[in-house]
Amino acid sequence: MTQLTDLRKSYERAELSEEASHADPGEQFSKWLAEAIAAQVPEPNAMTLATVDKRMRPSTRVVLIKGFDAQGITWFSNYESRKGRELAANPWAALQFHWVELERVVRIEGRVDKIGEAESDAYFASRPLDSRIGAWASPQSQVISSRAVLVANAARYGAKFLLQPPRPPHWGGYCLQADCWEFWQGRKSRLHDRLRYRLGSDQQWIRERLAP
Repeated sequence: MTQLTDLRKSYERAELSEEASHADPGEQFSKWLAEAIAAQVPEPNAMTLATVDKRMRPSTRVVLIKGFDAQGITWFSNYESRKGRELAANPWAALQFHWVELERVVRIEGRVDKIGEAESDAYFASRPLDSRIGAWASPQSQVISSRAVLVANAARYGAKFLLQPPRPPHWGGYCLQADCWEFWQGRKSRLHDRLRYRLGSDQQWIRERLAP
């Protein structure tokens, strides 16, 4: 078995300079996301969501970005899941995209709020039927006795709603409004490029370089 201490990678694909980056972090993110999609990296829309509970214990999980605009980054989930409960208690969270093939990471921090019901309804209606049934069938983050519980729930709700399951009241969208972004580009000799954008007191973005 290979020793973990022997695993190393040299990052040499690209660089990230102040001159070549956008002054607005949203524009920079849009550019990098488009490049990740064009490069066909596996699941370029996957992002790690970090939350903190009332005991100040952090937890992470992977969710999928479903929208991005000036208002923030949007995803959808079960409001009664662990992440939902933690966001209800502490609305501050962090997101991270890791595009391994491009040797890039984007970190985003900010406040999370639920989006409007109409927007959640519209997205839910666009999902495949089995995903809509699954939102009803899974008591997300709760202990269940076996997978048979999920299968039985899916069959029950499928029979109940047929082809038109409504959006469950416990399911919908979240939006993170960023006040801090960091763009990381791997570089040779571990001298990576890190550009951070943070909101100043005048609500203008301040771009600064961090040591790797």
